[in-house]
Amino acid sequence: MLKIYNSLAREKQVFVPTTAGCARMYVCGMTVYDYCHIGHARVLVVFDVVQRWLRASGLAVTYVRNITDIDDKIIKRALENKESISQLTNRFIGFMNDDAAALGVERPDHEPRATEYVPQMLELIGRLEKNGLAYQSPNGDVNFSVRKFPGYGKLSGKALDDLRAGERVDVDTGKEDPLDFVLWKHAKEGEPFWASPWGSGRPGWHIECSAMSSDLLGQPFDIHGGGQDLQFPHHENEIAQSEGAHDCRFVNYWMHNGFVRVDDEKMSKSLGNFFTIHEILKKYDPEVLRFFILRAHYRSPLNYSDSHLDDARQALTRLYVALKAVDADLLPIDWEEPHACRFSQAMDDDFNTPEACATLFDLAAEVNRSKSPTLASQLRALAGFLGLLRRDPQTFLQAAPTSSGELSVEQIESLIAARAAAKKGKDYAAADQIRAELLAAGVVLEDGAKGTSWRRA
Repeated sequence: MLKIYNSLAREKQVFVPTTAGCARMYVCGMTVYDYCHIGHARVLVVFDVVQRWLRASGLAVTYVRNITDIDDKIIKRALENKESISQLTNRFIGFMNDDAAALGVERPDHEPRATEYVPQMLELIGRLEKNGLAYQSPNGDVNFSVRKFPGYGKLSGKALDDLRAGERVDVDTGKEDPLDFVLWKHAKEGEPFWASPWGSGRPGWHIECSAMSSDLLGQPFDIHGGGQDLQFPHHENEIAQSEGAHDCRFVNYWMHNGFVRVDDEKMSKSLGNFFTIHEILKKYDPEVLRFFILRAHYRSPLNYSDSHLDDARQALTRLYVALKAVDADLLPIDWEEPHACRFSQAMDDDFNTPEACATLFDLAAEVNRSKSPTLASQLRALAGFLGLLRRDPQTFLQAAPTSSGELSVEQIESLIAARAAAKKGKDYAAADQIRAELLAAGVVLEDGAKGTSWRRA
């Protein structure tokens, strides 16, 4: 029985889909004006695992992850680059897809772009105006009247008077209340715009998710996910817009992954500790980064550092070493087997991936001890629900990021051939020296009946 921690209820709750046998999930995606960073990687991987486990649980999943392709930062960057907005956003959508694919993230069922849903946004704003929850300011913007929506603050759990306008909420004299947020921005000279009943303009940030999710999933839908930083004001505003327009519940379960920190400090460009996926994958295998993310519970803070990535690489290597030692076909999972039961229970407990990973290591120890093809198959199959251990073990064990500074495959195999020649000539001292040189370079040799194989330490 799957339980999910519902941020709205502030407790774990048994997951009961709105429609039996189905699960409809929306996750806030990327604003595409720069490379994705480690925080984005966490969102991508966490909710990829959520949708994988929902499907493994027998549910027909509809997974939507949006793309924000119009906002202030995008407009500013395009002007700085002297390029069109579509050129900028299409380029970084491509980079985002490359990063996601490298991390083993499956494509969502729908990936709507904000610019494709302006008519639905306008219809939603019209509903809010009709319901007395939206008004046009003297400057031409259309704003949501926060104090007229009785449930505002229920997701963040704060009293209305204690709330303050969030980082991305524009506050100006045209608003009736500082907490009011913009639904439609009046067009400024040189900015892209669309026609509307309130004049030319473009959508505010919050309205896009309400429009896209309701159009693609209906209302209410089952799960809305995103980073903890979006809980207020973005998700709070989504609830107000959607429930204010449709007069019904918006979402049944809210999921928020925890913050990413770097060496125990908040990640920030101003602190110089801001890392993109593109940069990280120059030094580390993408499966190592995925494994590092999943070793922490999705609601916990995630502390990024090179030492933690190195540890994740060594740990993942142990799992692949166990598989390398046993030839095994991928068989159907035996859910009665103790490790599979433990794995399933962990995942049903609010997607407890740390416990699920611990189960994999215990199972790997059994594989090392017994050399059982059945258990090796079980190990690979269970790891697959986390998007792990999908590669040939030798491929992973010999892989190295291109700019890691490690010896190339050609260099290693040349040294192994030289060692074999030394052994054949009975120059064992030279052979031992080559083995020691390789080990110092992070390469482990394994001599066996079929010859010498190698892996990176």
